[in-house]
Amino acid sequence: MALKIEVVPHELEFLFEAGTSRGVLRSKKVWFLKVYDTNNPEVIGWGEAGPLSGLSVDDVPDFDEKLAKTIEGLNGKSIPASVDDIPKMLIYISEKLPSVRFGMETALLDLMNGGEKRIFENRFYQSGDNIQINGLVWMGDKELMMNRLEEKMEQGFKCIKVKIGAIDFEEEMKLLEKARSKFTARELELRVDANGAFEPKEAKSVLKRLKELEVHSIEQPIKAGQVLEMRDLCASTPVPIALDEELIGYTTFAEKYWLLKVIQPQFIILKPSLIGGFAATQQWIEVAAEFGIGWWITSALESNIGLNAISQFASSLLVSLPQGLGTGSLYKNNIVSPLTVQRDQLHYDRSKKWGQVIK
Repeated sequence: MALKIEVVPHELEFLFEAGTSRGVLRSKKVWFLKVYDTNNPEVIGWGEAGPLSGLSVDDVPDFDEKLAKTIEGLNGKSIPASVDDIPKMLIYISEKLPSVRFGMETALLDLMNGGEKRIFENRFYQSGDNIQINGLVWMGDKELMMNRLEEKMEQGFKCIKVKIGAIDFEEEMKLLEKARSKFTARELELRVDANGAFEPKEAKSVLKRLKELEVHSIEQPIKAGQVLEMRDLCASTPVPIALDEELIGYTTFAEKYWLLKVIQPQFIILKPSLIGGFAATQQWIEVAAEFGIGWWITSALESNIGLNAISQFASSLLVSLPQGLGTGSLYKNNIVSPLTVQRDQLHYDRSKKWGQVIK
């Protein structure tokens, strides 16, 4: 029952230039983790490690070396006796490598569930249940963003997230006004994601303007790390605030408890590959429950390997809000998968087969 791990690098290429307030993304490098029992090499578990540029704790120049060293330390260890023992294996992976923790946790869960891409007990995989997802409008010039917004509306999304903070705010408001002129807040839920684009004083006026359009929520209006300023915004905001980047780097239960107790946000956004995997995500959910804080789960530009795992995790939690899991169609060279989007529903189509991860 000795564990063997192999690393398969892959560079995902975007179908378009994905704009955020932190810059434009054209590709994303990931490292697929192939795990198996040396006594039974036909059964394979797959995971994915891939720091998000400019955001992940493990987005460091020597990530390849850190990953190789980590894998070297894990190779040959005994495979966990049960899925409940997987967290004991993760303690050998530095908390400063959250995407590697996520990747190994996924791969081990896949392996121990038979190597069939079934990561959790969930109705998404097992019974074909749908997960409602939000549409996403990336940043770009006014015309491009307007075209993308109208496209998402025509596709039937009942929840659309618009990234703001890169072009003139008045132009961004016109985009939101366009959507709201066609659909009421009952018919279309509008979310915005600022990725920390605004200064604290500026954010207050932004929030008031968003309230006029009955925006559901705003993600990370100001840069992470301004805890007291974020606390003040959350205490008086007319629009619910969701913490996103703010959660990155908090690893212990005590740290998470402190952050949410101080800021008291209305929502938190959970990206398993940025915060250390599923066990770590579950801990955030438990802390959030202590303070009556809502949450939803989103992918962080993973390939379909990571997206499948995150979607199954969300399904296992019986989520009801629209989740941020519509990123599978972003890439030219994603891994072919059964993940399918119809209107605003993500579905696992058991009639479709997984493509190969080629080394």
